[in-house]
Amino acid sequence: MSTSGRRGETTFADNTVFAENTVRLTIDVPVTVDRAGPVPLAVQVAAQLREAMRTGGLKAGERLPSTRRLAVLLGVSRTVVTDAYQQLYAEGWLEGRHGSGTYVAEDALPYEYPSPNHASPAPAAPGGPPVISTPVIGDVVIGDMVDLRPGRPWVFGYDRAAWRRAWRSAGDLPLNAFPDPYGHPELRELLAGHLRRARAVPVDAGNVMVTRGTGNGLDLVAATLLGPGTRAGVEEPGWGAARRVFASRGAEVVPCPVDEQGVIVEALPDDLRVLYTTPAHQFPLGGRLPIPRRERLLAWARRTGAIVVEDDYDAEFRYDVAPLPALYGLDPARVVLLGTLSKSLGPDVGLGWLVAPADLLARVAERRARVADRTSGPVQRAVTTLLERGDLDRHLRRMRLEYARRRAAIVEALGPYVRGDTAGLHVMVALPAAVVPGLVRRAGDHGVLLDTTERHHHGPPRVHGLVLGYGSASLAGVRRGCAVIRSLIPPGEA
Repeated sequence: MSTSGRRGETTFADNTVFAENTVRLTIDVPVTVDRAGPVPLAVQVAAQLREAMRTGGLKAGERLPSTRRLAVLLGVSRTVVTDAYQQLYAEGWLEGRHGSGTYVAEDALPYEYPSPNHASPAPAAPGGPPVISTPVIGDVVIGDMVDLRPGRPWVFGYDRAAWRRAWRSAGDLPLNAFPDPYGHPELRELLAGHLRRARAVPVDAGNVMVTRGTGNGLDLVAATLLGPGTRAGVEEPGWGAARRVFASRGAEVVPCPVDEQGVIVEALPDDLRVLYTTPAHQFPLGGRLPIPRRERLLAWARRTGAIVVEDDYDAEFRYDVAPLPALYGLDPARVVLLGTLSKSLGPDVGLGWLVAPADLLARVAERRARVADRTSGPVQRAVTTLLERGDLDRHLRRMRLEYARRRAAIVEALGPYVRGDTAGLHVMVALPAAVVPGLVRRAGDHGVLLDTTERHHHGPPRVHGLVLGYGSASLAGVRRGCAVIRSLIPPGEA
C-alpha cells in the first residue's frame, strides 16, 4: 500500500483506489461505492454488477471475486457484498459452482428469440422455401401488432431440447386408470422443493395438490368452501375471473378496495368466508403488500375465521427487490396458496398447484374425485422431468433476465407514469381518466394493443390508466409500443 499525492486517497498494490467518500475499483469488476449517497451499499453493488452483465462488461462464465475479497477491495463489510450477490442469484444473473466460486450465469448472455408468428407455415413448394401465410383482419396485419396487454407470457423462449426430453419421458409411462386427485406423489415432492427454493415457503408434499392452473385451483376451493348465503371478497380493482368463479358457486362477491400497496385490511368486512388476494404483485395495480399489513391481514383472518386465498401468479419474477415472504409461510392454517406454470412456462401446459392445510386439502380432494376433476398424467410426468433435471429453474433464470430487460425499457420510456414495477410481467401506467380511451384507440391505430385499469373494476372505476403487460411482446416490440404511448400522452400530464 502507498499513499498518493492527492489528499484523502490511498492506492493499493492491485490499483484499487480508496477515496474519502468513494471507492472505485480499477480491476475487472467495475464497481463504485458512494458512501455518502442515499442508496444502500448492497443495492449500489448489485445494481452496478447487474448493469455490467447486462451490457457485456461482465460476460457469461466469468468468475467474480469471492464475497470476502470484494468486500476487502471495496472497504465494506462482507454482509454488503453477500446481500448484493444473493439478490443477483435470486434474479438469475449469478450461479455458484461447488468448490469453485461465483460466476456470471451462462444464461446471462443476451438471448435472441425467434419472432412470434401467428400463422403456420404452408407446405414447402418442391425445391423452394416454405410460404408463410399471415392472417389479416380488416386492414390490420396481426403479425405486425404489438400486444402489450397483461396476462400473456413469452412462449417462444423455452429450451426445445428439454421440452422434447420431458415429453419422451412422459411417453414412457403407462396410462393410469385411477388418477390420484392429489396428483403424482413425485411431482408433489418436487413442487414442494420448488416452493421452498423459489418462495421460501416451508411446505411439505402432503400439503400440495397438483391442479390444472390457478382458475382450476380457485374453483376447487370455492366449490368446497362457498355456496348460497356465503360472501367472498375480491380485490377492487382485481382479477375478474376470481369474481366469476365465486359467483358461479353461489357466493355474494364483495369488492375489497386496494391502494398502491395492496388490499386495505381495515376496509375488510368481518363476514367474508373467503378473501382472494394477490399480495406479491397486486393485479392490476402492481403493489407489494408490506409485512405489517400482511400481519394485520392474517390477524383479521384468525379473528373472523376467513380463509385467505393467495394467488402467487407471477412471483418468480422480481426486479431490484428481495422477495417478501408468502402469506402461506406466515400462517399455513389460514391461507391457501395458488400457483401456476402459465406465466413462467406457458398457459398451454395446463398445470398449477394448490397448497393448503391438510384437512382442507382432504376435503378438496374428496370433492375433486367425486366430480372426476383431474390433471393430465402425461403433463404431470413431463413437468416432473423438467423439475428433476433443473430445466425449469434454468428457464426461469433466463426469462427473469429477459423480462427484466423489457421492464427496464418501459421504465426508461414511461418512468414518470409507471407504478408497480418491482415484480411480475405487468406495470400500471397512471393517467387521467379523460386521456385513457382516446390514447387506447389511437395506439390501436398505430398497431399497439393496450388494456386499461377501468376494465378490472367490479364497480365504478376508482383508478385510471393502462395495465401494461410485457410478457408477449419482444424487447423491440416493447420499445416500439412505449414510444407510441409516450407520443400520445398529452404534454403536461406527467
